[in-house]
Amino acid sequence: MLAATGLVKRYGPRTVVNGVAVQVERGETVGLLGPNGAGKTTTFYMMVGLVRPDAGEVLLDGASLTAMPVHERARRGIGYLAQDPSVFRGLTVEENILMILQANGAAKAAQHEVLERLLREFGLLTVRKQRGVTLSGGERRRVEIARVLAMNPSYVLLDEP
Repeated sequence: MLAATGLVKRYGPRTVVNGVAVQVERGETVGLLGPNGAGKTTTFYMMVGLVRPDAGEVLLDGASLTAMPVHERARRGIGYLAQDPSVFRGLTVEENILMILQANGAAKAAQHEVLERLLREFGLLTVRKQRGVTLSGGERRRVEIARVLAMNPSYVLLDEP
C-alpha cells in the first residue's frame, strides 16, 4: 500500500497542504479532487519526492519513503505523470521510451519487446521515428504515459491526465 499521512507543506507563512492523508492499494484508483490551488499537485510532489513535506510521512508497504529521493522512490515502484509536458522534444518517440528502459537495466531483447508493446498499445507505431517537437498534444501525452509504464511501476500518480 502507498500511503501519505499528515502531510503538511508551507511556503513562508502560507500553508498550501495541511494534514493530507491518502491511501492507495495496488490496483486501486483514487482521485484527489479540489479547486485550483487546493494543494493536489504539491501533495503528489511530496508523495513522489520532488518536494519535502514540513510534516507527515510517505509510506510504501509500511516502510517510510519520506527521506528518499525521487529516483529511489521510482525504483521502488512509484511512477509519476506530471501535468506539465515532459517529452524530450529533440528525441524520437522510440528514444523517449528506450531511455527509460535502458535506465532500468533491462536486457536489449526485453527492451525491444517492451518498446514494441508500448508503441502498439498507445497507437504510436506510425510516429515512432518522429521527434517530440513534432508531435500533437495527444501524441505527446501518450508518449509520456508509455514512458511511465516502461518503468513497470506498482503505483502511478497522474496529475491532470
